[in-house]
Amino acid sequence: MLSWLIRNRLAAFERKYDYDITYVREILATDRRAFFAFARLSGLGAYRRDVPRDAYWAAKLVGTVAEDCGPCTQLTVAMALDAGATPRVLASVLGGQDAALPDDVQLAVQFARATLAHAAEADALREEIVRRWGPRAVIALAFGIAAARMFPTIKYALGHGTACRRVTVAGEPVAVVRGAA
Repeated sequence: MLSWLIRNRLAAFERKYDYDITYVREILATDRRAFFAFARLSGLGAYRRDVPRDAYWAAKLVGTVAEDCGPCTQLTVAMALDAGATPRVLASVLGGQDAALPDDVQLAVQFARATLAHAAEADALREEIVRRWGPRAVIALAFGIAAARMFPTIKYALGHGTACRRVTVAGEPVAVVRGAA
């Protein structure tokens, strides 16, 4: 009964976001405990405290693109739009058009990039985030960046990764600039 309920929830997620979650079904079919461990990761990626919405989703998008430039990136865009993120901001992050980003989004994007690169400038950016939004904002960004990378990595490791493809934002195709996002 529980597996049936889970499969129905997975199907609803798949329909809502037009995203193939075959790999998640395989985890469930192979080991329910593994599925529940995997499902707990969603909580990590859903924690957003004190960070402006667009800044949060921009940082998550940077994390996702670091691991994927296809379906997982498209899923992150769909979830961001569903959460009310600004399409123009998402397209600018994907296209590496930093000059078009609002100041708070630029800060989050620069922090995400510096964090992923293990760059020294992450320290000053982190301090600025704490100054503007508080310490919970750093935690939210850290969780968002890390979780955004976990899902594509797990998907690829299980043999379900796909080649890069064009991503759309609010129906408009956007060329993903890897390394910029």
